[in-house]
Amino acid sequence: MRIARVLTRLNLGGPARQALASDPRLVARGHAVRLFAGTPEPGEGDLFPTFQQRGLDVVRVPGLRRGLGLSDLLARRRLRRELAAFAPDVVHTHASKAGALGRSALTGSAFARTARVHTFHGHVLEGYFPAPIARRLVATERRLAARTDRIVAVSHATADDLVRLGVTGEEKLVVIQPGLELEELLALERERRGPAASELRAFLGAGAEDVLVGVVGRLAEVKQPLLALEVFQLLAARHAQLQLVFVGDGELRGTLVRALAALPAGLGPRAHLLGAREDMPAVLGALDAVLLTSRSEGLPVALIEAAAAGLPVVARPVGGVPELVVHERTGWLGSSTEELAFGLDRLLADPAGARAAGARARLRVARAHGAEVLAERLEELYRLVVAERAGQEAPR
Repeated sequence: MRIARVLTRLNLGGPARQALASDPRLVARGHAVRLFAGTPEPGEGDLFPTFQQRGLDVVRVPGLRRGLGLSDLLARRRLRRELAAFAPDVVHTHASKAGALGRSALTGSAFARTARVHTFHGHVLEGYFPAPIARRLVATERRLAARTDRIVAVSHATADDLVRLGVTGEEKLVVIQPGLELEELLALERERRGPAASELRAFLGAGAEDVLVGVVGRLAEVKQPLLALEVFQLLAARHAQLQLVFVGDGELRGTLVRALAALPAGLGPRAHLLGAREDMPAVLGALDAVLLTSRSEGLPVALIEAAAAGLPVVARPVGGVPELVVHERTGWLGSSTEELAFGLDRLLADPAGARAAGARARLRVARAHGAEVLAERLEELYRLVVAERAGQEAPR
């Protein structure tokens, strides 16, 4: 098959990481895969060169970026021209902006037999914007879904939301949870840190007895990094060895820098802003647990990677998080600041139990969230929608 993928940007987030995991395997299976992407925002990191170094076919689309603007028209025209030249059997778009521009570019007889797939990696259809704007967003996604062959949700919770909001019916929905290249993370030894992890802990000033808890993800409002700081402050006096590490960058960086500077005396050196990092084996190898305080999620890649690294997790039970984190078995779920602090306190007070939780988490993700599993599921879906468009029975 000829497979086109459209992503808004190849930052260090989940959609790009999943494409980097699955696309080489689809190519190895004999498919032609071309990925179209825009430009990340400052501080987000850019995996575009990494795709090129891996020998993958990637095309930069001018004007394709987050937010609304006149550049959207330029990006749509460029996408239409590029897609027509590539002549794909299936176009797979990811997230709202790439989904809107990519699918709206597929108009006219030239694309009559082109199958369309779109993935929701979470959504912003409620709880983000005023009610009138949210209703318009839902109406837009409903119109786009009507001319899409399959809608993919990264979690069952996201799928339930899409049905409840009337975006699409169950007959078009399929749940394909994220898959990643986990081999390096699965190989990490929790009992003995590697050189890169040890160097990172030394850089942060963490000793052997210190416990590093990571907040991994964009510094964005939806991730609520300031809530993580509140959890840290609740526990700092009780656990003198506790340190907090923010791994990521984004629009709240300045706000977080000011919040860290305003910490009470003695706490400042125990809270760190590491920035966006691509060396996740070193980062997760240096950590002892991961804290997720988001108010909305699809199925967070950060928690899959944490589990693969053998780390226990404390998280809010939003979106698909409970599909990854088993309460009191692989981590702790809590909705409020106090519940999150209680869960983290339990892990800190019982190091052996925390290690056991991380080991159980590792077993769960190794089986279900590898790159090969994702490639197989995508290939199966692509064959199905291409055959349906052609009016044929899907090959087995």
